[in-house]
Amino acid sequence: MVDYVPTWKLVGANHKVCVEAFHDPKVPGVTCHVSQARTGGVSGSLGLAQDPSQFSLACRQTGPITLPAKLPESETVFTEDTSVLFKETRIVRMWDAANQTLIYLAISRKLIEGAPMNSISTVPVMPWGGR
Repeated sequence: MVDYVPTWKLVGANHKVCVEAFHDPKVPGVTCHVSQARTGGVSGSLGLAQDPSQFSLACRQTGPITLPAKLPESETVFTEDTSVLFKETRIVRMWDAANQTLIYLAISRKLIEGAPMNSISTVPVMPWGGR
């Protein structure tokens, strides 16, 4: 994980933007990066802050892609809690067979109320290298 500190706080942790990379567990050759805002201050230091629903997602082909024989049409590939009780960020992989494209949808949602924030990234399945 890589952190960028856009706001310095006198007391407690700084506000920051965290960038995390993850590999699709069932589709070798795909790497995604998700950036998320993290609340600092005293509540952030104690793990009590509710992080904002702000994030970005970018997924790319980083090697030869091998699709499993039975790829589900939709499957969660990443989850992370963004507050103690109420929010999570979830990334779902979908398969667009007609266009031979993997779709990655990031959703941040509250368990109690609100429409989910979301972001999308696509990875066309193409030959890798000189093949």
